[in-house]
Amino acid sequence: MLEKVLVANRGEIALRIVRACQELGVSAVAVYSEPDEFSPHVLTAEEAIPIGPAPAGESYLDIDRLLDAARRSNAQAIHPGYGFLAENPEFARRVEEDGFLFIGPSAAAIGAMGDKTEARRRMLSAGVPVVPGSEGPIETDDQARAEAARIGFPILLKAAAGGGGKGMRVVEEASELPRAFEAATREADQAFGDPRVYMERFLARPRHIEIQVLADAHGHTIHLGERECSIQRRHQKLIEEAPSPAVNADLRAEMGKVAVAAAEAVDYVGAGTVEFLVEDGQFFFLEMNTRIQVEHPVTELVTGVDLVQWQIRIAAGARLEVDADPDWPAGHSIECRISGEDPFAGFFPSTGRIESLYVPTGPGVRWDGGIARGFEVGLHYDPLLAKLVVYAPSREEAIMRMRRALRELQIEGIRTTQPFHLAVMDEPDFRAGEFSIQYIDEHPELLADGAASWQERAAAIAAVLLEEERRERGGVSSGSPADPGPTPAREGRTAWQRAFDPR
Repeated sequence: MLEKVLVANRGEIALRIVRACQELGVSAVAVYSEPDEFSPHVLTAEEAIPIGPAPAGESYLDIDRLLDAARRSNAQAIHPGYGFLAENPEFARRVEEDGFLFIGPSAAAIGAMGDKTEARRRMLSAGVPVVPGSEGPIETDDQARAEAARIGFPILLKAAAGGGGKGMRVVEEASELPRAFEAATREADQAFGDPRVYMERFLARPRHIEIQVLADAHGHTIHLGERECSIQRRHQKLIEEAPSPAVNADLRAEMGKVAVAAAEAVDYVGAGTVEFLVEDGQFFFLEMNTRIQVEHPVTELVTGVDLVQWQIRIAAGARLEVDADPDWPAGHSIECRISGEDPFAGFFPSTGRIESLYVPTGPGVRWDGGIARGFEVGLHYDPLLAKLVVYAPSREEAIMRMRRALRELQIEGIRTTQPFHLAVMDEPDFRAGEFSIQYIDEHPELLADGAASWQERAAAIAAVLLEEERRERGGVSSGSPADPGPTPAREGRTAWQRAFDPR
């Protein structure tokens, strides 16, 4: 087993990796930019090394600074997490050239799957079904028009060098194509340093289903079932669950077999995710993410497999001791991404200081968070603050458990996506499992101003109840020095609970 791992990331995923290392008896080294000096992942790791100012290009995206931190700490391996440099083949290559282990697939595998047009070519060669589209990047307006006419509208322009919704545009008709092509190439260049885009047929109402794969360096590759990721906005996921309410055992087995073939086609090693679009019983390869996914906890909860620990074990040369279990998935898990965004203002980023944080607990509740009271949320990084995850024996029970946990969650100081998630838990189509990637467009009421009033009403009621409690005591605490009585924080929490349950 490794002795020391440098975690080349920040926030909740960095803390998740630090904890996985510690549970394996491995020392974790955190890195941090100036505003992250007192972040939870920094305070939890055995060591922490500063790597520069707030801009990611001068810290978390600076390969030389990260490698220098690894040398200074005598780390043996580097875990990239997700985002930043996680799917950068140059980073993986540099890590290995400098004598460190890269906790992830090879630079060649990252390059093959990271270039979406190359990935399509390889998948076609491996017999994996893909969405009809262009054979390579689109270079000119004339080529774009010709390919669109061949494929048929509507079409989807996509960045060749990355995903996450960046460099992506839906084009309904030919007159929209020139402007969309220019916008997609510009955004792709800004996000990935590569302006190339390619074209696919746009599927109107598919589901976004992904398969988790795990492979060791000894030729053993398995899949761990699917995750439902259809609830998203601007091609970025908001809520994920495992298993999907739309996938039966036969479809799971078929998609799993294809996902394993896709991984083996690039000699994949480590944890990875093969994403598909599913419509009318057919599924098509979308892309492969050559890293751990944000939504990996839901798979962990329905399989009992710690994916991050296995990433570390596999990088250290261990053989995979996990076999696909016919009893997977066991139970149901749902994850809500809690982001510093205002869902009732177009998911506009919300910044500020976390003034108060109360994290829900209780049976079947998991909090993967990277924030704490006093934490400053800025604009330099992704707005994801935490993931609230629940597990229960059935989907209906999981929904009710998530509903309860969301109502308990208290984050004050900034706006978050919490009230949006709570509204979804009560929406009939979601509860019935009847939705597609168009879910949010088809349910604009979830983003109406009135939906925001839940949190505001609760806060207002809590404030009134708190003031009533103070008046009843006459503004004087009856507590002794040994027992000071209710503190303001305790008072506020009691009032917040009474705002939901006045009994």
